[in-house]
Amino acid sequence: MAIPGIWWIDLQLDGVKRGTLSEQPRQRVPHGGSVIAANFTSPIDAVYLAAVFDPVFTVSYPDTRRLQRIGLLGAVMRALGPVRTSPPPGARLVDIQDLIKEHPNRVIAIFPECGTTNGKAILSLSPSLAQCPSWVRIFPVSLRYTPSDVTTPVPGRWLSFLWNLLSRPTTCIRVRIAQGHQTDIDNAKDDAQGLRQRNTRVAGPLPDEQQVLDRIAEALARLGRVKRVGLTMYNKADFVAALKQQK
Repeated sequence: MAIPGIWWIDLQLDGVKRGTLSEQPRQRVPHGGSVIAANFTSPIDAVYLAAVFDPVFTVSYPDTRRLQRIGLLGAVMRALGPVRTSPPPGARLVDIQDLIKEHPNRVIAIFPECGTTNGKAILSLSPSLAQCPSWVRIFPVSLRYTPSDVTTPVPGRWLSFLWNLLSRPTTCIRVRIAQGHQTDIDNAKDDAQGLRQRNTRVAGPLPDEQQVLDRIAEALARLGRVKRVGLTMYNKADFVAALKQQK
């Protein structure tokens, strides 16, 4: 990451004094068997998370509680790929519980907004995040950039992204990690378990799921010093379509 002039020089744990990061217990930072819920603004997000946490990357969608597993390259490409509001045909979706059991020593990375934004707000989160078992910690992670022109809210603009990234000596990353959250949902005993694990479209999160999503969204908004908005990937798809018509 240093080759194109990227330096992550501002890493801080929420509520922890600077200079004491090395003194913090393992449970205070993302670790194997935990989940990262990160905002998604740039291809650099996936590169940074891979360099620091080596997570299993996933894709979330607005209307399903299941995830699509992807690799690092897939996560980078999605930052500038077309807006998707549903899984592509033939995509293999998995429950997050199964993914955690399959990779107990690795972090699971979720981008719950389901696509990239300009970093100025937190969109509505996918219900996939609320599927975490009650014993799993979810760490909200906020990534912001200075200058901010390396964000990629509009699909396909690889040339402008690379120009903005490579035309200056450094791009600084501001990383904030909140305390781990837990769902308080016992998936093994919940009467709605069958509904949660269906690989079908859903009308919306259940009340207990929405409480989890609200807590994570509030943490991301606080860390990033931005507001929450009620927009989704459907709104982004409409925006991109309107933008193309103007050309």
